[in-house]
Amino acid sequence: MAQNTRRKPKITVSDHDYEQLSAFAGAAPERWADAADELLSELDRARVVPARRMPADVVAMGSTVEFRSDAGEARRVTLVFPGDADIAEGRVSILTPVGTALLGLAPGQSISWTARDGRRHALTVVSVEPPAAGTPGKAARTGAASA
Repeated sequence: MAQNTRRKPKITVSDHDYEQLSAFAGAAPERWADAADELLSELDRARVVPARRMPADVVAMGSTVEFRSDAGEARRVTLVFPGDADIAEGRVSILTPVGTALLGLAPGQSISWTARDGRRHALTVVSVEPPAAGTPGKAARTGAASA
């Protein structure tokens, strides 16, 4: 049997995102338990840097990312908390498999990830735009939907 010996790429996360995401995942509702555990695993392996030293071209919360899937499809999404997610608007939750996979990557880096249906995929980051000032919103940090 062939073993998958491919290592996950190194990722970088700001101390601000690390603190928010760790607290969020630790308090996630039961329905998000598996996704929260996967996020915590990614945070455990991340290199954490002060927010002021976070490279602008590394995927952070609120970043807009262009990536290419293993099927060759190009996508452009913004990484957000679940309360701000809207796939039709290109806002992907950090608690989706692809959202967790994107966190901390820089252009040129690739990662394999498992979809909720169990299928394996891979993606490669093409470009990253830093978060706009003031993102993500309060609703995103609490996971609450807008009223």
